[in-house]
Amino acid sequence: MSKENYKLLKRRRIYDILDGDEHFVSKIDGRELSMPYLSGPRIVQILNTFGDPVEYGSLSRWMYVEELLDYCIEKDRASDALSYLFSLEQFVDALRGLSPDEIAIQHEEIVNGAVELINGELYFGGHELRVCGGIYVVVDRGSALKVATPSISAIDRNYVRDIADRAQADIDKGEFDSATTKARTLLEEVFIYVIEQKGEKSSETGDIGKLYKHVKSLYGMHGDASMDRRVNMLLSGLEKIVSAVSEMRNKNGDAHGLGSSRLNIADYHARLAVNAATNMADFILSVADHANR
Repeated sequence: MSKENYKLLKRRRIYDILDGDEHFVSKIDGRELSMPYLSGPRIVQILNTFGDPVEYGSLSRWMYVEELLDYCIEKDRASDALSYLFSLEQFVDALRGLSPDEIAIQHEEIVNGAVELINGELYFGGHELRVCGGIYVVVDRGSALKVATPSISAIDRNYVRDIADRAQADIDKGEFDSATTKARTLLEEVFIYVIEQKGEKSSETGDIGKLYKHVKSLYGMHGDASMDRRVNMLLSGLEKIVSAVSEMRNKNGDAHGLGSSRLNIADYHARLAVNAATNMADFILSVADHANR
């Protein structure tokens, strides 16, 4: 989408929402909520994660948030920056000690509340921030634009090669988190596409594990005794590819507060993830093509 749309986010109040200065009231129990508080050094750390070499100085915190948006908009990574700030990993300290269900509920409530506040800022200009399949976009308010759900004609082997080439280019530039994001997005979009090819609509956008289970069910991709055992072994390996690519995307980048679960990858690890996702996407398309002839 146009960089100009993302520039609509360049407002002081939106910076305050993103760095945890702006508070709002819970619709569930009336508690005061906010995004996790980001210190100046922490925001600079995030900037460095995205490739901006800025060093911490005497600027106000909101100015560093502005720098983050400016940099990521210029690099076509504004959605990645928002996904990063809203990701569960950034809420570790804020939600520590809660049960898994409580963590999920509060994380969703805070993110939704923050997005609502941002949309309050965008409202009078006729725009809104939306998320579709993990991609954040600024669109005309009320528009029917869909970002992450692919059109039927768009997903083919040329599309797979294009995404793979762009992911490899990211790796060459040292942008491993962007490459693993593309690997995950590729699998998600191919899964959604082949589900739609069967005339069904998936309700699990964003969870590629559940999407893959849906694909397996629709296309009878479960191993069985009548198959060569080596084929069954290959099919069982697909589960691990889906899980690993999803986990790499969830944990790569600066997973603040995650300690030993922080994932550090080299360029060859990122290439492995991209190549594995590419080969799996091609295989799934082949299965669907054969089944839908």
